[in-house]
Amino acid sequence: MKVLVTGYTGQLGYDVVQCGSKNGLKMVGTGSKDLDITNEAAVTQYVKEMNPDAIIHCAAYTAVDKAEDDNGNCWNVNVEGTKHLVKAAREIDAKFLYISTDYVFNGKGESPFQETDKTNPIGYYGLTKYEGEKIVKQMLDHWFIVRISWVFGINGSNFIKTMLRLAETRKELNVVGDQVGSPTYTFDLARLIIEMIQSDKYGVYHASNEGFCSWAEFAQEIFRQANADVKVNSISTEEYPTRAVRPKNSRMSKQKLIENGFHPLPKWQDAVKHYLSELK
Repeated sequence: MKVLVTGYTGQLGYDVVQCGSKNGLKMVGTGSKDLDITNEAAVTQYVKEMNPDAIIHCAAYTAVDKAEDDNGNCWNVNVEGTKHLVKAAREIDAKFLYISTDYVFNGKGESPFQETDKTNPIGYYGLTKYEGEKIVKQMLDHWFIVRISWVFGINGSNFIKTMLRLAETRKELNVVGDQVGSPTYTFDLARLIIEMIQSDKYGVYHASNEGFCSWAEFAQEIFRQANADVKVNSISTEEYPTRAVRPKNSRMSKQKLIENGFHPLPKWQDAVKHYLSELK
């Protein structure tokens, strides 16, 4: 099976290519320097020449705060770029797996969002990812949409790396404690994606590591496992204003994974442990 992976230079794309290769698939990873997904002609030509059996679309504009002011670029990458890839996939009848986000929901309430719940993004980034979802559903027959949250992986910057860096110079940190969700370790997620793309169990899935925590609890666990003596003060969202509004509830139900026979990802605490050993 030949698989094209966009966003290879990012955290998830990198791990997906590594995992697929280890599992005997022919993986081709592209970054923005190899393929400009906002250029329709370039995408059409590239996909036609490569003729993959499947496309895993990890590339995205993910600078959530910047997106509020940089609407044009965010839309071009997340919506137009997705549309170009979807059209190319349709031409060659390739399977398509689209990476989406908890930001497609409004973040209200305390119950985990179901795969079938109404989407209602509260920020521009979430809106563009939702528009991408619509394109995938409308234009293709063989598609997967995988919503993830709070991503960390070996290749790129993330919350864990930031916390470890701050721990070198700080003994006390204020971290938001009223936004609750699930971290997603790209190593674990990549294995699920490779399993999924080889199946025909199409549809919308939620895939993050098991269990829920706040950002403050996430930070406390990182420091506990890293043996870093840092006090974490849990603060409110209002005490840490950001340009884009963050969802307070990013809990997502993984029921669809279980119903379709996929293994849920390990507990988030175990993922942190594995990641910290990988960083060493």
